[in-house]
Amino acid sequence: MAQGGSGGRSQAVPTCYQHPNRETYIRCQRCDRPICPDCMREASVGYQCPVCVAEGQATVRQPRTVYGGALGPGRPVVTYGLIAINTALMILVWVTGGSMSGIYLDSLQYSGEPLTNQIDPAGGVGDGEYWRLITSAFMHDPGMPFHILMNMFALYIFGPALEARMGWWRFLSVYLLAALSGSLFVYWLSPNPTVGASGAVFGLLGAALVITVRRGQDASWLIGLLLINVVISVGAPNISWQGHLGGFVGGALLALLLEHAPRRHRTLVQVVGFVVVLAVLVVLVAVRTSQIDIGR
Repeated sequence: MAQGGSGGRSQAVPTCYQHPNRETYIRCQRCDRPICPDCMREASVGYQCPVCVAEGQATVRQPRTVYGGALGPGRPVVTYGLIAINTALMILVWVTGGSMSGIYLDSLQYSGEPLTNQIDPAGGVGDGEYWRLITSAFMHDPGMPFHILMNMFALYIFGPALEARMGWWRFLSVYLLAALSGSLFVYWLSPNPTVGASGAVFGLLGAALVITVRRGQDASWLIGLLLINVVISVGAPNISWQGHLGGFVGGALLALLLEHAPRRHRTLVQVVGFVVVLAVLVVLVAVRTSQIDIGR
């Protein structure tokens, strides 16, 4: 009786799915791909391939703050960006004529009759130059360096913490809407030309106060700071208390919106709320403009 042969072929050695020239007996715990030492990623159990690791990271929910902002050690880029823009514009105004700079005169807020100067006539918001409601918040009195220094210092103090808590786009929205709210109060209550980021900064102060109180934290230092600024705003000359008040009210209301947005539809409610606030401000600007036109 003849003896039979081995009767089977030896099984091929598996190779890495990314490096076919490398033999390996290690497989990904998720997809069972063969992986070499260079492709091995340590997991809670065994090893995984780079593809499965990337897919797993993509499905992990990023931690969020109570307002929906990403939780992490990110830099306050919006705060620093706003400081940089204000500073750059101040330098530009200085080198183009100071208080007589066309850039400055075309940006400050003026609500009533056209403002005439030695260079050219500059119209006002009531003449349809609505950009002044925002551009004035990025301009500062070129004859008072202390003006921009104080506003930028306050932005540096309040900005990073609020930006981290809110997230960058919520923080920027609060800043700009508070600036517009401050300009609106000036437009309704004062005929004098105004400039400065004070309205936006007071908006941040209002937001910080609301958040601090709502979170049950000690707000005594914020209240004290607010009272000091109220005295200065009302008692000192050449300070627009109207802009400060408008910015504070706007910032406080926007912070309440962030606080009360339901978690399930938080972002949607916040976006819709911001749009509604913007629409209300635009309507109030239009109403005031119609009053100015009738009074001429």
